Amino acid sequence: MNFPSHDVQSAPEGSKPLLDASQKAFGRLPGLHKVMAESPQVLEGYQVLHKLFTETDFDANELTVVWQTINVEHECHYCVPAHTGIAKMMKVSDKITQALRNETALPIAKLEALRTFTLRMLRGRGNVTEAQMQEFFAAGYSHRAVLDVILGLAQKTMSNYINHVAQTPLDDVVKPLVWTRGQNPVVA
Repeated sequence: MNFPSHDVQSAPEGSKPLLDASQKAFGRLPGLHKVMAESPQVLEGYQVLHKLFTETDFDANELTVVWQTINVEHECHYCVPAHTGIAKMMKVSDKITQALRNETALPIAKLEALRTFTLRMLRGRGNVTEAQMQEFFAAGYSHRAVLDVILGLAQKTMSNYINHVAQTPLDDVVKPLVWTRGQNPVVA
């Protein structure tokens, strides 16, 4: 599909400061950001959604559960390895990461409830039953958490869909963390 992949010099004017910010934040330009840079509004929107999602009440484990649940369900070849690396940087347990990548039960019941609810929101396109909401609340989550899951869905839908259409190549730093549904080596 040959989507453009920009650096700071080749990017449209509106994307240049956004790519500068990515470079400073990551010490490199993530391939996803290079592709998004074709549309300054898309790159800015994604960066804003990411920032806002990380400022929710979710802790590192919960952020990872929402992100990876969506990434795995969408079979995003780029985001699953990228968020595996991010989870390591955030000091999320490898047991949680492996369970998410392999679609097996999470070691903490509350996190499993979050994954289940996120999947229900995603698969139901936001249509969840009252019983499903009550089950989520009984696990210790609030109305705010419902809204924050939706924020995570918005962010990850952007990145997952863009990676699908652009076939974004994996960044070298996450190539060892490659992922294919049903074929996941243990992440060390």
